Amino acid sequence: MPHKVFTREEVAKNNTGDSLWFVIDSKVYDVTDFIDAHPGGEFVLKQVAGTDATEAFYNLHRQEVLQKYSSLCIGTIEGEKSKVIQHNAGDLSQVPYGEPTWLTPQFKSPYYKESHRKLQKAMRKFVDEEVYPVAQECEKEGTTIPQDLIDKMSERGIMHMRLGPGKHLHGVELMGGVLKGEEFDYFHDLVVGQEMLRANARGFQDGNLAGMMISLTAVLQWANDEEWKNKIASEVFSGKKKMCLAITEAFAGSDVAGIRTTAEKTADGKHYIVNGTKKWITNGVFCDYFVTGARTDKGLSVVLIERQEGVETSAIKTSYSPTAGTSFVTFDNVKVPVENLLGKENKGMQVILSNFNHERWMMTVGVVRMSRLVTEECLKWSNQRIVFGKRLIEQPTIRQKLAKMIAHCEANQAWLENVTYQMTLMPYSQQATHLAGPIGLLKMFATRSAHEIADESVQIFGGRALTRTGMGSTIEMFHRTYKFDAILGGAEEILGDLGVRQAMKNMPKSML
Repeated sequence: MPHKVFTREEVAKNNTGDSLWFVIDSKVYDVTDFIDAHPGGEFVLKQVAGTDATEAFYNLHRQEVLQKYSSLCIGTIEGEKSKVIQHNAGDLSQVPYGEPTWLTPQFKSPYYKESHRKLQKAMRKFVDEEVYPVAQECEKEGTTIPQDLIDKMSERGIMHMRLGPGKHLHGVELMGGVLKGEEFDYFHDLVVGQEMLRANARGFQDGNLAGMMISLTAVLQWANDEEWKNKIASEVFSGKKKMCLAITEAFAGSDVAGIRTTAEKTADGKHYIVNGTKKWITNGVFCDYFVTGARTDKGLSVVLIERQEGVETSAIKTSYSPTAGTSFVTFDNVKVPVENLLGKENKGMQVILSNFNHERWMMTVGVVRMSRLVTEECLKWSNQRIVFGKRLIEQPTIRQKLAKMIAHCEANQAWLENVTYQMTLMPYSQQATHLAGPIGLLKMFATRSAHEIADESVQIFGGRALTRTGMGSTIEMFHRTYKFDAILGGAEEILGDLGVRQAMKNMPKSML
């Protein structure tokens, strides 16, 4: 920041195209050489030449824009101090309800320990500095995640952490030694998921190897050969190979039993010949391995298929960007060694269902944090936007909308933390018995909340919420993509029904 000091009278004299200055938040900006490059055109700048443009600027732009063009700042106003708080990489939000209560100084939580706070701090800084800029560029250009970012995540143990607690984390130093893998629990898992979400790009969120999160677990849990399992895991954790889950088909979404892809054994019994198609496969465009559900002679089985001759993938255009690598997959007489079977033949449903709880929980972790981020955007915008001579926040109808959004965020975070606490106390077998229903209901409610929050946020931002750039870009992205969470991993209706059916299993007979 330049240390030169000016008076407002000096600034006022620089009000022509030959020397165009103005003041924003007690800082002096010289935009003379920026006039032709200004995205909004030269006339907007000339309208505020020589004046204090603070109110006009914040009616149109985010604080990040000033930080982006900080080189245009030539000094400050004599005797004045900046009032706007700048955000630096790793900082917590100071907006009310911008962070969950456990990250807010005046509140306490029984769930989080010092290790959770250290991990959160390290993850926030890494996401702000490394993931966010890449995510925004990938989202803009429609490109898939670059290998150098995958390498950075692998080096820090982020690839391991995203699968949740387990033996795969033993011996792994996380985030440069902030945490040891053996200490990692479901609240650490929650921290990683909610911080990674802050890349603020829904397509990239899935494109950032979400396919690995829901497929490698099947290999770790159900591979029949230890050496082969370790080889596959090593390749994927290192980022050298990419993996996805290929279950869904045109005829089989939530109805997994409707799978039509077939895996028939060869005469010598050494291979399966796989034929069929898969649809809406996240990351499939760029993956090397496909954990695939297929119909065998007496039921459903799951096999790991390596990309080879006969495996073809083509991109599917969706509401979010091509960054996710969503694909249509064709298996045409693909030869797969029987050793690639996961679990037992004809018992594949058990393999497929085994990770649903964690997948649905992780999706809830993300949508709850994204809902809060959108609510924070609305709080900031309502505080700075002037309409009819008043800030938006002074309108009772706006405060009612914000109240609803805040209530949904806080309720979902509290329920999520309660469920997470139960997960820390139960082995996975008990989680499947006792938490499948609650997790299903939680995901259903969280995505219903996202629906309400998306709707209210658009009304608060108005026309800007329909534009992919500028002040409303986060709102536009959320409103366009929040439905993914309501469908993927089990549709709202399916999960709601699951929750009620599981509850009814425990209904006392004396109540009937």
